[in-house]
Amino acid sequence: MHRFVFHNDRVLPLDQVRLSPGQVGLFNGWGVFTTLRVYHGVPFAFEMHWNRLKRDADRVNLTLAQDAAALQDCIRRVIAANRVQQGCIRVYFILNKGSLWSSDEPFPPVDLIVYSVDLPNRVGPTQLDVMPHGRHAANPLTGTKVTSWLNNAWHLEQAHRRGFDDVILLNERGEVVECTAANIYCVRERTVITPPTNSGCLLGVTREILLELAPRAGVNVIERALSMPELYAADEVFITSTTRNVQAISRIADKSLPNAPGPITERLASVLSEYVKTYVESKARSAAS
Repeated sequence: MHRFVFHNDRVLPLDQVRLSPGQVGLFNGWGVFTTLRVYHGVPFAFEMHWNRLKRDADRVNLTLAQDAAALQDCIRRVIAANRVQQGCIRVYFILNKGSLWSSDEPFPPVDLIVYSVDLPNRVGPTQLDVMPHGRHAANPLTGTKVTSWLNNAWHLEQAHRRGFDDVILLNERGEVVECTAANIYCVRERTVITPPTNSGCLLGVTREILLELAPRAGVNVIERALSMPELYAADEVFITSTTRNVQAISRIADKSLPNAPGPITERLASVLSEYVKTYVESKARSAAS
């Protein structure tokens, strides 16, 4: 984590940021968050991240004091303070009041925390394990990016202990849902298939962008239930996320996938890269003017 953090109304050194056990959302996981990628000092796809934050906050009854413009300014201040050119930004909104366990300290109703980190080193194809019952599609909060993240963190740690980079989470129906922090896709006869929202998957920002870009690039994408046998028999498998962009999969459990990255994966990775470049250049020009 970088040295400077934005907390509520100002940028502070990390060792001066104070959180309290009286903040009810801190220990109950009652909050929402997002991770943005920074390219050349520009926070990528901020507008889409804001829309998801607002939607998820409404879903868990969090009232955000900041609007989009105010939050964007907070992010820019963290980028400037930490001199971030390439990296990641985390934004958290955490509930402070409304429980037997909340204190009477003079907190705002919701805490805002923004900080930055270096970009994880994720190069080349990756390997995934498989976890049954990793998602519960019927849960009313499934698909909401809340700070109650133990389920994801625990599954990821188990995968690491078994020598994998991440894990494919299945829902209660045995359907493929997603990884712990990435959406998943397979390619069958040049058509991309990805799990639908009712599988229990998170609507990732990179997923949303890719679903829009793919048809323009001549790639057909469909959202439907996806089984593990289909994944094993696929021509290509890949995942997407803010920190990975498009990343090919070379192994699932004990099965190797030699066609990694395949031509469709490479095509979509190139299309996304071009989209990022155009977005960043446009924002840089606007800031300069």
